[in-house]
Amino acid sequence: MNNNLIAKRLKELRKSFEYTQEFVASYLNIGRQAYSHYETGRNTPTTDTLYKLSSLYHIPVNDLLKLLSPNSLETYVSPENNNIASNMLSDFLDYLDNPDNEKKLKMLNRKEKELLFCFEKISTKDQDDILEFIKIKARKK
Repeated sequence: MNNNLIAKRLKELRKSFEYTQEFVASYLNIGRQAYSHYETGRNTPTTDTLYKLSSLYHIPVNDLLKLLSPNSLETYVSPENNNIASNMLSDFLDYLDNPDNEKKLKMLNRKEKELLFCFEKISTKDQDDILEFIKIKARKK
């Protein structure tokens, strides 16, 4: 099992949501120290725990499950799609951790951060199209 990778990702996810270890441990109904061992790689979360974490972080459980094995991408029916999803998650977490983004992300909620991350990845024309769409949707309310 790839304890270091899952440990790193769990810590990144927790920090991106601005949760404390105590909060996540409470959500999982375990002690803070037990959760801390997941983030240090000392222990590996069970599959049940990963399901709970995926619910907490609103991400597909497969994104967490495939971190358990370096070869697990090969076991999925569509590895290229899962690889893209995994890369997007990894890129998003890197984006949140980038000190250059700290100032602009500071006052945004989770959805706004995700929207900005995706918005910055697309072409200027697509950005303009999306802005027009959002304006239309906003007028309907």
